[in-house]
Amino acid sequence: MSDAALIRLSGITKTYGSGQAAFQALKGIDLVIDTGDFVAIMGPSGSGKSTAMNILGCLDTPTSGSYEFEGVKVEQLSRNARALLRRNYLGFVFQGFNLLSRTTALENVELPLIYRGEPAAERHAAARAALGQVGLDGWEHHTPAELSGGQQQRVAIARAIVTRPHVLLADEPTGNLDSHTSQEIMNLISGFNRELGITVLMVTHEPDMAAHAKRVIRFVDGRVESDRRNGEDA
Repeated sequence: MSDAALIRLSGITKTYGSGQAAFQALKGIDLVIDTGDFVAIMGPSGSGKSTAMNILGCLDTPTSGSYEFEGVKVEQLSRNARALLRRNYLGFVFQGFNLLSRTTALENVELPLIYRGEPAAERHAAARAALGQVGLDGWEHHTPAELSGGQQQRVAIARAIVTRPHVLLADEPTGNLDSHTSQEIMNLISGFNRELGITVLMVTHEPDMAAHAKRVIRFVDGRVESDRRNGEDA
């Protein structure tokens, strides 16, 4: 199973600054994630979980160690090649939604397809279908200001999955939502994992959100403190 790993981190470190001001955010992370997994990453503030997510999302590079994505050594790729990997294989959902305020839901969802250079008719069709998948049929022409927080996060999820990514990276996706809406969003993300086979990596500080994952990894002081399947004893 490990030979077919989607993601493999080996001895990943990340140091910010130099000399006496140096801070080691990650201190040798080893991690294997298989296709179709749903991983919740937890840990206190400053534990390294966000740094690890930025490296996994090709938004940052490690100081040392190896990151393999489908067998490709990501740390050896050029900046442009990492950008292509992000564009073609990864989808992102953030706590703050990160929608363009003056554009419609449909236009927000189309953005990743514009970057790919897809024709307008295909973009429109794919974006409408993605909005339908997140329960927003009929809301295509509303701007974020006309949508609730939960609806804005649904638009953000539609934007993340419109490219059919191999991996969905979600950073505190329910952090700005009430508990009922949070459960709706988690049910949506769980459904994409279960029904479409999208691998999900999610940072959260909420145990009830982490309960939706198949596996919970806890970071403490730049290291993996624990890594267990949900349902196992801690």
